[in-house]
Amino acid sequence: MARINLEHIRHAYGEKPKSEDDYALKEVHYEWNDGGAYALLGPSGCGKTTLLNIISGLLQPSEGRILFDGRDVTNLSTQQRNIAQVFQFPVIYDTMTVYDNLAFPLRNRHVPEPEVDRRVRETIDMIGLAGWAKKKARGLTADQKQKISLGRGLVRNDVNAILFDEPLTVIDPHMKWVLRSQLKKLHRQFGFTMVYVTHDQTEALTFADKVVVMYDGQIVQIGTPAELFERPSHTFVGYFIGSPGMNVLPASIDGSNVTLGPNTIALDFQPKVAAGAKTELGIRPEFVRLGREGMHVRVHKVEDTGRHKIVRAEFAGKPIAIVVHEDAEIPAEPRVTFDPSAINIYANSWRVGREA
Repeated sequence: MARINLEHIRHAYGEKPKSEDDYALKEVHYEWNDGGAYALLGPSGCGKTTLLNIISGLLQPSEGRILFDGRDVTNLSTQQRNIAQVFQFPVIYDTMTVYDNLAFPLRNRHVPEPEVDRRVRETIDMIGLAGWAKKKARGLTADQKQKISLGRGLVRNDVNAILFDEPLTVIDPHMKWVLRSQLKKLHRQFGFTMVYVTHDQTEALTFADKVVVMYDGQIVQIGTPAELFERPSHTFVGYFIGSPGMNVLPASIDGSNVTLGPNTIALDFQPKVAAGAKTELGIRPEFVRLGREGMHVRVHKVEDTGRHKIVRAEFAGKPIAIVVHEDAEIPAEPRVTFDPSAINIYANSWRVGREA
């Protein structure tokens, strides 16, 4: 496996970019640990597949360089980098059997046949296709074909990294959960360096040790699922992670006091905010308390999800979401309080204060 260093990587698809807006991928400068499981998470067009293709060697960056274990691989091909990549749609040989599809990358590297048989059988069992080993791939369903594609990425044990580009798009919901669990098990067992691209926060948060959140061509936060939920570094992370996402409200800051419309809240820290910065308060719906004391709020509707209720309301002239227990009473004259330890302050969309 490999430690991956991305040194001042930038990429523009057009020639001679003139401004930051011309870059599809803005500067990325990070080190990813050997044996780590990472997810690149973000909406369509945020740059995550561009970054993955730069790591794999399918795309050469406009600027910067890539190192595997300290070796510069920027100008090397995917094969020379010893990368396994699994794409969004299955890439398999229809005329081969399931067994031979998995055996092909091993035989191509002259692995002894007894070792080929052992690894292929292990992988076929893991992806749940043992009963289909002798079947031609042509007659399989889309999700079965994608399982073969996943298996071809997993059958090798000599790769520097395994890269997944939204590999579960064509898989049914239950099988997605099964395959994610199997990938996690494989990672713990063999310590592959894995990079997994997805726009689905559930996939990212359940698969990865560290989630790399991307927005508008840049990385806005790398963290554990808990860090992304509790301390979003950027307002986009707050919006994108969680269901519903974080409430972000316009605010003004004066020392350790924050004002939202007619309401003033005393913070347990003093954020340092530059003069003229756009300031906002972020609070997760789970940390807004609904009751008969506190600040005035106007309830518009209540959504019952079965496990809890989501209260949609208006606070200080802005929409706010509140998560309450399934059996919670909604007061006739509702008021809210915010958990002080869960308040985040943002200046120009970036988190300030405390350990930020």
